[in-house]
Amino acid sequence: MVTYGSNELISSSELAKKFGSYLAQISKHSVDKFAILKNNKVEAVMISKDEYEAMCEALKKLEAQQFLASVEKGLDDIEKGKTRPIDTLWDELND
Repeated sequence: MVTYGSNELISSSELAKKFGSYLAQISKHSVDKFAILKNNKVEAVMISKDEYEAMCEALKKLEAQQFLASVEKGLDDIEKGKTRPIDTLWDELND
């Protein structure tokens, strides 16, 4: 779970009033993130473009690793003879 410092919590109305100021703080990296509150609940998080792009790249790498691990497991199952005829699989999918 992500935690937020008191300086990172702002209401949506405050953000609307001082958007430029908050954007400048994010752009200059004087703060990592802002949690935007609506009715005292976090509804959104504001982060820098660089942070967002880094998170997207990290997610792509993680997904690729998971995909490769799945393929390797499948190849390992084939080598161990743990396979089933395709018609059996189709029947299971249609049920």
